[in-house]
Amino acid sequence: MELHRGTPTAATPPITDDEAAALARSTVNLFQAWELSDAESCTLLGGIAKRTWARWKDGQIGRIERDLRLRLALLIGIHKGLRHMFREPGRGYAWIRKPNAAFEGLSALDVMLRGEMTDLLALRDWLNAERGV
Repeated sequence: MELHRGTPTAATPPITDDEAAALARSTVNLFQAWELSDAESCTLLGGIAKRTWARWKDGQIGRIERDLRLRLALLIGIHKGLRHMFREPGRGYAWIRKPNAAFEGLSALDVMLRGEMTDLLALRDWLNAERGV
């Protein structure tokens, strides 16, 4: 794929500290709904330390680096896509663990647990395409 260089037409503003903290709190709740283990949670968050994850679960959100902010935004985007696809939230929460032919028999969680940000981006984009966005 070739990227065209030039002036972007619409810049995405950076995620503020307050927004990052809100994303982190939302992600803690989301991971509880998805019934993720601590190890799965840490992997989806780019390999954060288990101790950091434990603090987040206790409501102690510290400084969040740029790449982690993007990961959090992608995870919430995936959640948003699932909420649009499934009227019943529980169906969307369960869907992430179900094998899917679109992912060569892997579940969405299997795809996300590969640990790359590009996997999160691809899944979010797939969900958006499925719902016609």
